[in-house]
Amino acid sequence: MKTRQMTGTTAHAPIATPFGFDSTAAEVIAGIDLSGKRAIVTGGSSGIGVETARALASAGADITLAVRDCDAGRRTAADINRSTGNDAVHVGRLDLADPVSVAAFVAAWDGPLDILVNNAGVMALPERRLTPSGWELQFATNHLGHFSLTHGLHPSLAASGDARIVSLSSVGHLLSPVVFDDINFSARPYDPRIAYGQSKTANALFAVGATQSWAGEGISANAVHPGAIIETNLSRYSIEPAVQAQLREAGEYTSPEGVQMRFKTIAQGAATSVVVAALPQLEHVGGRYFEDCNEAAVLAGGDLTGRAAGVAAYAVDPRNATRLWELSLHAFGWA
Repeated sequence: MKTRQMTGTTAHAPIATPFGFDSTAAEVIAGIDLSGKRAIVTGGSSGIGVETARALASAGADITLAVRDCDAGRRTAADINRSTGNDAVHVGRLDLADPVSVAAFVAAWDGPLDILVNNAGVMALPERRLTPSGWELQFATNHLGHFSLTHGLHPSLAASGDARIVSLSSVGHLLSPVVFDDINFSARPYDPRIAYGQSKTANALFAVGATQSWAGEGISANAVHPGAIIETNLSRYSIEPAVQAQLREAGEYTSPEGVQMRFKTIAQGAATSVVVAALPQLEHVGGRYFEDCNEAAVLAGGDLTGRAAGVAAYAVDPRNATRLWELSLHAFGWA
């Protein structure tokens, strides 16, 4: 199979689609046929994961919701079935912070996998927490858990011949590169937002690394920033419920760094994931970062504080991606 995947720093014209900030997942998926395709959405029982799964199911895909709470997952599956008429919506237990759970999920999967949406995540944990293996929990959950899952599912992705990986990043990646010399905050004060930003940079670099490693097998991976969405569980540690209500009414948010962002609905937040997962225009395109349904501009150097859009050059740098890939392999004893 001939592929034309590119890394994020390769010179190319940024991809523009017919969609934008206000587009919804349903609008993006309209007219697309995913019959015969199999998809996994991590964190598929809440927030944008639900609407991503719903859109893919509405196009005829066979969906598995990979979730920690299977009861919530089954309720969501039933709701998606009712709203789309697609009864091929399944639930599998997955705790990304637990390597045993990840391994069990991988072992239970059989056959090709066409779409993997690495959607689940945690944000701004107020205190430094380490996994039993000694990794900072946001980095472990948001990056290492998804790395382990995707690596384990690699044979199934390769068997598709035309698989797509969606890696959920965030504008928060502008807060920090991956600090390879101190990922776990052993030698610097723990900062919840910096830790989150580092993990989201890792999510962007993962898309570059996966494309570099697996492009020849017909596997493409891209990162997405879904937008600022107040109506999800992700902000529960960083924004008080009363403040969330006020922000929801205001429709916008100014971060501590002075970044002003407009809020999206959950359906709008899922749109960019669906673009990357299903839009025919992105066939065999990988290693890029998307926001508002279009490829983001690369921000080279300088102080990125105050930026509300764009992708940092360090988050799509092939050398950083290779370093993170090797570190991740070593973390699991695979190298």
